[in-house]
Amino acid sequence: MGVVARLEEPWCCGACQEEEDLPYEEEIMRNQFSVKCWLRYIEFKQGAPKPRLNQLYERALKLLPCSYKLWYRYLKARRAQVKHRCVTDPAYEDVNNCHERAFVFMHKMPRLWLDYCQFLMDQGRVTHTRRTFDRALRALPITQHSRIWPLYLRFLRSHPLPETAVRGYRRFLKLSPESAEEYIEYLKSSDRLDEAAQRLATVVNDERFVSKAGKSNYQLWHELCDLISQNPDKVQSLNVDAIIRGGLTRFTDQLGKLWCSLADYYIRSGHFEKARDVYEEAIRTVMTVRDFTQVFDSYAQFEESMIAAKMETASELGREEEDDVDLELRLARFEQLISRRPLLLNSVLLRQNPHHVHEWHKRVALHQGRPREIINTYTEAVQTVDPFKATGKPHTLWVAFAKFYEDNGQLDDARVILEKATKVNFKQVDDLASVWCQCGELELRHENYDEALRLLRKATALPARRAEYFDGSEPVQNRVYKSLKVWSMLADLEESLGTFQSTKAVYDRILDLRIATPQIVINYAMFLEEHKYFEESFKAYERGISLFKWPNVSDIWSTYLTKFIARYGGRKLERARDLFEQALDGCPPKYAKTLYLLYAQLEEEWGLARHAMAVYERATRAVEPAQQYDMFNIYIKRAAEIYGVTHTRGIYQKAIEVLSDEHAREMCLRFADMECKLGEIDRARAIYSFCSQICDPRTTGAFWQTWKDFEVRHGNEDTIKEMLRIRRSVQATYNTQVNFMASQMLKVSGSATGTVSDLAPGQSGMDDMKLLEQRAEQLAAEAERDQPSRAQSKILFVRSDASREELAELAQQVNPEEIQLGEDEDEDEMDLEPNEVRLEQQSVPAAVFGSLKED
Repeated sequence: MGVVARLEEPWCCGACQEEEDLPYEEEIMRNQFSVKCWLRYIEFKQGAPKPRLNQLYERALKLLPCSYKLWYRYLKARRAQVKHRCVTDPAYEDVNNCHERAFVFMHKMPRLWLDYCQFLMDQGRVTHTRRTFDRALRALPITQHSRIWPLYLRFLRSHPLPETAVRGYRRFLKLSPESAEEYIEYLKSSDRLDEAAQRLATVVNDERFVSKAGKSNYQLWHELCDLISQNPDKVQSLNVDAIIRGGLTRFTDQLGKLWCSLADYYIRSGHFEKARDVYEEAIRTVMTVRDFTQVFDSYAQFEESMIAAKMETASELGREEEDDVDLELRLARFEQLISRRPLLLNSVLLRQNPHHVHEWHKRVALHQGRPREIINTYTEAVQTVDPFKATGKPHTLWVAFAKFYEDNGQLDDARVILEKATKVNFKQVDDLASVWCQCGELELRHENYDEALRLLRKATALPARRAEYFDGSEPVQNRVYKSLKVWSMLADLEESLGTFQSTKAVYDRILDLRIATPQIVINYAMFLEEHKYFEESFKAYERGISLFKWPNVSDIWSTYLTKFIARYGGRKLERARDLFEQALDGCPPKYAKTLYLLYAQLEEEWGLARHAMAVYERATRAVEPAQQYDMFNIYIKRAAEIYGVTHTRGIYQKAIEVLSDEHAREMCLRFADMECKLGEIDRARAIYSFCSQICDPRTTGAFWQTWKDFEVRHGNEDTIKEMLRIRRSVQATYNTQVNFMASQMLKVSGSATGTVSDLAPGQSGMDDMKLLEQRAEQLAAEAERDQPSRAQSKILFVRSDASREELAELAQQVNPEEIQLGEDEDEDEMDLEPNEVRLEQQSVPAAVFGSLKED
């Protein structure tokens, strides 16, 4: 029985497996063309031996040869079965054959082609793989070639077969020309630089090309220039000079790099003289300082390297005479290049803006000591600079040109230059006027005074066609007759060299043309005054006043009135008053103070005192608010000197009403002090009481201390109490004004920065109103502590609750206003108590009672 059991056990296992497969087999018999049934069966048999699983796939594919799902899973399973075997194992060939059978039906499926090609790449079969890629590209439609080419190119790059890769890339670029950069990079890596340069040149010239790497057309140009300039021996098929010069015309903002690339190409090619010509051409044509710096630095480095190479060669081979001459020549060339740098840089700036006057002056300075170059530079400058486009003052070129001839003793040439300059159509009249003035100064320096006068009279003569000074449509030659600069110089020359009548005619002409300034008017009047024509000078002032308005006329009025008073004094008082009234009519408050003070001085010295007081009173209303305080001080001082101190009470009252709180407080203190000196204690106390309403005890402690001292000297207990009551009332009033309180707290906190948040630094989240309340409580507590205590103040006049000791101490204090009585009083009065009063009884006369007299 045991032997029978052992013989039956394998059969039983096979029977069990067949029994498990039986439902799937029956389902397949019913639906043998159903892919789902086969996939369920295959999924169930995944744990079966590989031959049995492969047999099941083969059965399914025999019935369904066009099922992509079955082929994909079958091929994937077959590749996984040989994954860990050696590539020379025959099983690989079986798998390859299986793929070939699959492509009989699945040749349009790119996924299968990709898997098969990857499988062949893993086997290392280069030719077979390449042919398979080619078959895939032929079998698939062109719309799916983009899925094959990335793997194909990766395969080509993975093997050192540049010819095969180049042919493959060329085919790929027909499909995707925008991937030319990838091909160029491969060519550079494989050292096929000639074809890389050709491809890169094609890309650069293609305006529709868009770089996948995000490079601009200039960056591609730059790569091309670097490639062809750094490898002249490997790039033979391109005209490097033409390519780089084409870039120079296209990329004008990067000329420096392109010029350096072209020179570098010739240097690497061994054409050193040609490279030097390129550098010279570059520094003569670049337009920016940046490009010039790049080219010049490269040029200097090239010369240094040539010198170093020559010295090294001479030291190795031995020095000969020819080598020494060549070396000296190279050193001289290098030194000349360095010395030419400022001039070359100036040329670059002038190429940027040929109308830059300052750069032309700098160029002349660079030619210092070479007269011929200076003359050529000035000639080129005056011919090049357009006055309407010039940066700077173009007339300075003509003036400097003439000055150069003058310094070298060629006066005739200098006069010719300036004469030509007067015919130039400058943009501004001031330029032509400066040229005429320089003509006059040239003659003055050489003491040709008559010629100088003649030139300036010629400049100021009326043209055939008159034009307004600012009329830009007319040439400046027709407008220079209104130039104040020329007229001023002519007036100075006439004063120094001409006659009185000619000078007066010049000034009158200036006034007639209405081009005078206040200074010209004053100069004219002073000139007339020097020649004793006083009324004429006053007429000149009047004409000047009619030309100007406030504030320009301020200096004329001040000078006119001062001169008039100095001339006539009080002899023409009414005329002087009329002049002052005319000057003050329409005078701005800013300029009124000087005129009012001058007017009041006139009245004090030559007029009536009441008129002077009226002028001062008008001045306090007419001046600016910032000047009212000073004006009231002057008014009070003059009134006190003329009418006495008591006459200033009304002025003080008016000042207190008009001035700001700060100045009004100062006036109140002075007013109260004056009343105190006059013995008017009640008046002074009333003034203090009035002023207290504008004095916050927290910020104006000086006022309250002054009032306290006043009450100590002149008051009693009731007046002190009243002062303290007023102080508490005023402080309470200010405490209720939130805005004022906030500003005062910021003002009081000595080093405060000016914001409420600064009262509690570091607590930005705290409420501002809470900070204000806290600060107000602090200030209230401080004010209460500052109130004089009864024990400390020692103000104990007539008090019922004062102790004898306090009264005795007060009795010993010295009162500065105490009346010193004689010491012959009764000694018994000295023995009285401090709070006792000695009473005397006297008989009342009988006439007082009249009819009420007792019997």
